Amino acid sequence: MNFASDNIVGASPQVLDAIAAANTGALPSYGGDAITKRVEARFAEIFERDCAVFLVTTGTAANALAISALTPPYAACMTHEESHAIDDECGAPEFFGGGCKLVGVPGVGAKLSAEAIRTCIANEPGGVNHPPLRSLSLSQATECGMIHTLDEIRSIAETAHGHGMAVHMDGARFANALVSLGCTPAEMTWKAGVDCLSFGGTKNGCLMAEAVVFFDLQWAKDFIYRRKRAGQTVSKGRLISAQFDAYFAQDHWLYLARHANAMARALSDGLAALPGFRRAWPTQANEAFIILPGKVASALRSAGAMFHEWTDKSLPAGEAVADNEVLIRLVTSFQTTSEMIEAFLAIARSTSIQAK
Repeated sequence: MNFASDNIVGASPQVLDAIAAANTGALPSYGGDAITKRVEARFAEIFERDCAVFLVTTGTAANALAISALTPPYAACMTHEESHAIDDECGAPEFFGGGCKLVGVPGVGAKLSAEAIRTCIANEPGGVNHPPLRSLSLSQATECGMIHTLDEIRSIAETAHGHGMAVHMDGARFANALVSLGCTPAEMTWKAGVDCLSFGGTKNGCLMAEAVVFFDLQWAKDFIYRRKRAGQTVSKGRLISAQFDAYFAQDHWLYLARHANAMARALSDGLAALPGFRRAWPTQANEAFIILPGKVASALRSAGAMFHEWTDKSLPAGEAVADNEVLIRLVTSFQTTSEMIEAFLAIARSTSIQAK
């Protein structure tokens, strides 16, 4: 009953088999191999346009390098105040950006909005004493499991572009958001105004495979040097590419994401039906955020369940966590089973009755 995250499980068997197959023989290094070329072409096919694709090993590298490419050292990148980029990258965007600044914006469920962006811009004092806003980073899905709709992404991108900002999307859980919206990768990115994407695979079945994808090729200029300087130009690059090769084959990535999302909905629905339990935000991807009695959370942990308590900073207006309650995050993965869900629900059900 480990719902701590979706990066606690390993890789899918198909991905592991692909790595083993690519491990045989000798191939050109540093991305010059046929597997990498095939994967780069597959990205272009999936996104319905020519794009510049740079494979890396971690989401931190993808986010930090992407933001650094869009944001000059003297400038700032706007993002949600609870985004992974600003809260969980240990200053990597600022480091690789040569000192660029991240500016946090509030929003329910860790979502950005055009209105919040305009308010932030209006409150910027301007002048040489403050870094100008040159980029914007939005998470899809957000740190609270929320998903920006296509209309919201378009509105955010139009507002950002109108104020001279390039648009980056943190897609660590890109596949989960995509299958939830039921749209195409192109519709959720460049067709909605996204210039650059951090495309995540590690949280959805890959071993360690991420990509920085530029739809506006002007931003890809010299990125090959940024990646190399960051130690992300892997000599045996085919072992990253092989993961994506299997990930995309027969839409394996979408199958894995649909399963993870379905498990999250089952868990969320089961808990929300219990007395004293309620959702903090809608369950839209593979994360469920539940407010529940503190005694029940303690009992679940004592029974071996694993999860994280979460901040209530971006709860909807009128919602609050009482002194005797806690807000927890439960994350499902492609390996989560119905039996795990039922076991967790059974303990929650019995302990909630005892806690009355």
